[in-house]
Amino acid sequence: MKIIEIHGQTGASTIAVGESLENLKKYLPKRKTVIITDKNVNRLYAGQFPSLPKIVIGTGEKIKTLQTIEYIFDKLLQLEIDRSSYILGIGGGIVCDITGFAASTYMRGVGFGFVSSTLLSQVDASVGGKNGVNFRGYKNMVGVFNQPDFVICDPAMLKTLPKKELANGFAEIVKHACLSSGDLFDFLENNYEAALTLDPAAIEKLVYDSVAIKSAVVNRDEKEKGERRKLNFGHTLGHALEKTRGLSHGEAVSAGMVFAAGLSVRKGLLEEAAAVRLKQLLEKFNLPTKIDPAKNAPGGILPGGEMDKILDALKKDKKREGAGIHFVLLKSPGEVVIEEIPISELAEVIHDMY
Repeated sequence: MKIIEIHGQTGASTIAVGESLENLKKYLPKRKTVIITDKNVNRLYAGQFPSLPKIVIGTGEKIKTLQTIEYIFDKLLQLEIDRSSYILGIGGGIVCDITGFAASTYMRGVGFGFVSSTLLSQVDASVGGKNGVNFRGYKNMVGVFNQPDFVICDPAMLKTLPKKELANGFAEIVKHACLSSGDLFDFLENNYEAALTLDPAAIEKLVYDSVAIKSAVVNRDEKEKGERRKLNFGHTLGHALEKTRGLSHGEAVSAGMVFAAGLSVRKGLLEEAAAVRLKQLLEKFNLPTKIDPAKNAPGGILPGGEMDKILDALKKDKKREGAGIHFVLLKSPGEVVIEEIPISELAEVIHDMY
């Protein structure tokens, strides 16, 4: 088990990589605590939970809404949870996002922590203090920055995940490899088979390295005023594809990274060979590397109506400022730049590339 610390303006957070759900009690404060989890995690792991009141929510992006937050607030009131109480989220990224937002806003804030049950949440969603919900289908439009007291990353919980859910996490790990020195990228290329079979040593290294990369960025820029924006590599187009194409987060970010790499090549920032290398690595993890056009699209091009939806989603991205959007471009593994690119230019490139 390895420990990584985040020290932000909103508090300190301890991330325990390789810790077991069985040791949860030693992280919990000695005060009234309620668990928030989803129906799948509850079905699989409820027998290992401490004996505490529990709020069970549904699964999927469709429940990441203000309506779910209202449901949780009603339950917290019924349980007589007050500002001296504590809230524990046990689940994947959606549970962590919802729990963090509910805890941060209920009675103007109560303490909270996470047990992260998916690869995506262990390497990304539960780490860094971003908490929020979607609004009218747009990703994370309502939320706060607030650090959990702790995050437990139990590798044993990954064994019950379907392959598609694991792929979501591997997409974020590849993203972190692009933001760091070439060592992690090399490791992924040479050990992808071990990673896909959840080899314990490979998975612990990938989770730890990803958390270390992200936490170092968050420690320097907790509220995304500058450097933290680079963690959005692949996410700008990715979030638009989640909304318009119904892709999972990892699938959308994978396609978004390939698009960002292609745009980087067009701008003379990245060698073509490096973009191909990224594409090939994502394919090894069974992730999509392009926007598949609709079946009836002439010539394999995205139909105009669908392009309009993608552009509308881009316009509502949180990284937008006026007519432009902060876009993360790649120069090489470990070296990225952030440029404000007009949305009209992105539309042009999407048309050209697809």
